[in-house]
Amino acid sequence: MIELYTAGTPNGWKASIALEELGLAYQVTPIDLAAREQKQDWYLKINPNGRIPAIVDRENDDFAVFESGAILIYLAEKTGQLLSTDLKKRSETIQWLMFQMGGIGPMMGQANVFYRYAPEKITYAIDRYQNESRRLLEVLNGQLADKEYLVDNYSIADIANWSWVMTYEWSGICIDGLPHLKRWIDTIGERAAVKRGCKVPNQLPKGEQEENDLVEGAQKMLI
Repeated sequence: MIELYTAGTPNGWKASIALEELGLAYQVTPIDLAAREQKQDWYLKINPNGRIPAIVDRENDDFAVFESGAILIYLAEKTGQLLSTDLKKRSETIQWLMFQMGGIGPMMGQANVFYRYAPEKITYAIDRYQNESRRLLEVLNGQLADKEYLVDNYSIADIANWSWVMTYEWSGICIDGLPHLKRWIDTIGERAAVKRGCKVPNQLPKGEQEENDLVEGAQKMLI
């Protein structure tokens, strides 16, 4: 059994989608980010960085894994799925996983902060992060021009990147002129396991009030 500590964010969805895709039994412990539950001592013993997601593998001596990319690699290696054993394909998959971890996530995350959450709207910061996010999406679009998925077969690289890219509207990013990216977003979004994973630990915000609540919660996290 895998214990999943998570919240309804792109990084959180990476782990829950992977668990659903891999068919692993797991139990969810929701973490209230707005209440800063992720900074409590009990959780810091699992994830010293005080972020989500984290997992504890009860079948492997209660082994804890934090950082969403590390979780994806651990789960893929545990099951022998979603990560090729071929040296080159494995490396390509991890390269695109790192592309998300080092680029897509941080840039879109900062776009969210300055576009959605910051009390002061700083045009330079908004433009900086939205433009860089758009550039990174263009890189993905180019990679997908002659591929259904980022590295031939569906993999943890697709899960990681999709979990962030699918939120492009929230970041204020336009994907016009990126047909391959749009096709990939739609294709992955139709997978049953992906749909289930995005409902963990709760449904995506619907309507203006739920979006306002999300913004308010995010603002508390930034204090």
